[in-house]
Amino acid sequence: MNVTTVALNIPKECNIILGHTHFIKTVEDLYEIMVCQVPSSRFGLAFCEASGVCLIRSDGNDEELINASIANMQKVAAGHTFIIMMKDIFPINVLNAVKNCPEVCRIYCATANPVEVIITETDQGRGIMGVIDGFAPKGVEEGKDKEYRRNLLRQFGYKRG
Repeated sequence: MNVTTVALNIPKECNIILGHTHFIKTVEDLYEIMVCQVPSSRFGLAFCEASGVCLIRSDGNDEELINASIANMQKVAAGHTFIIMMKDIFPINVLNAVKNCPEVCRIYCATANPVEVIITETDQGRGIMGVIDGFAPKGVEEGKDKEYRRNLLRQFGYKRG
């Protein structure tokens, strides 16, 4: 067994959802979730099929994001994994709907941070052991940091007043 890491290439101003699923139907169901939850979102998604012809399946409404999703899944190359790359939307807007997709088994991360995927490879194939999402803490929040956090949430429209 070999353990390696793969750094994802996340385009500027994008967020991602990386997860594990179990069925080819996932591509169409995730597409429907994205367009139904936030119709104005731009996104691409890719899914690594784990049986049969074992293709990377893809869909979306933004060619750049579709291609970036495919390129990232080519690097990860782990069976039954998927990535959704999105612009003009935050994962919080779709995450519960994605989690409730009948085929989705697990979400590894939902982020705009740099991501390293920890991959295990055996003679059979590859799997995701986990992810490194962003960076380690550099301190503890103080008064000015709390004010920044509160203001940022209001700027995004997630809190009022």
